[in-house]
Amino acid sequence: MTAPRVPRNTLRRIVELSTRAPSVHNTQPWRWHGSAAGLELYADRTRQLTAADPDGRNLVISCGTALHHAQVAADALGWDARVARLLDPEHPDLLARLTLTRRSPAPHAAGLLDAIERRCTDRRRFTSWPVADDVLTHLAAQASAWGARALPLIDVSERFHAELLVNRAIEAQRGDAPVSHEQEQWVDHGAVDGVPSAVLPRPADVTARRPSRFATGVLEDIGGREVEASDGLIVMCGLEDDPETWLRTGEGLSALWLTATTEGLSVVPLSQVVEVPQTRDALRLEVLGGLARPLIVLRVGWQAISRRQLPHTPRRPVDEVLQLG
Repeated sequence: MTAPRVPRNTLRRIVELSTRAPSVHNTQPWRWHGSAAGLELYADRTRQLTAADPDGRNLVISCGTALHHAQVAADALGWDARVARLLDPEHPDLLARLTLTRRSPAPHAAGLLDAIERRCTDRRRFTSWPVADDVLTHLAAQASAWGARALPLIDVSERFHAELLVNRAIEAQRGDAPVSHEQEQWVDHGAVDGVPSAVLPRPADVTARRPSRFATGVLEDIGGREVEASDGLIVMCGLEDDPETWLRTGEGLSALWLTATTEGLSVVPLSQVVEVPQTRDALRLEVLGGLARPLIVLRVGWQAISRRQLPHTPRRPVDEVLQLG
């Protein structure tokens, strides 16, 4: 029996929802090719942060979040997505192929689509209400279900050590002119990408004692450190530090984040501690005991119920990221 052709409007809708995925500095470093059988996901190297991310780790993790969003979207629209990852060593930018076949929409699809629409990176200070250990463990399990590894930092000393390393990495990047310039370029970058200063908190104190990644925000908020005492921390890691692990990490990050969104929690990625080689090595040896390689750290917390929803960061139009065959 011949497999049903996937309608073009279905491919466009899946890609449209996939573009809502989070990406480092909202670079949206992905391209999609569509056909009657499904979709192919490619890395867009023109959007790689060559100073902060020379190996493409954050780029592939970002593409992994879009890959998971696409699978959720397909499921909600009544299509099963069979995924083959990293198909050809000769073409490393081809990250995944999704073969789509008809099925009934998943019963939980509406809630996940709502989470895709509502999810955002809200860098404002969380409430002082602590995130319970079992909540962090529950979120980590969502990532693990997608082939990623996520370790909640429950031990006080490990958590404190990780916080120090995050702050050390921010300071190191402030003193790195190419990295600082690259970051500045992606703030208010354009109408369809980058991070608008309107969604970045205005820092009250940008001294070394209370560092924060961005120092150019205009959003009214009580400024503070990147990590506060009541925040929960989760380290996403892997036995290897390679593209397949990065892609799976992105899928797990998306699954974790959508679950957090449905449960009223906010997630803020702290990639800088992995971007700096010295703090990445210290995190691996001194926090993870040398048993895994850190790929990204996540800050998790509760936002005030009365706080207004931030506007969505801009997204590239579908016609710019999707080529239909």
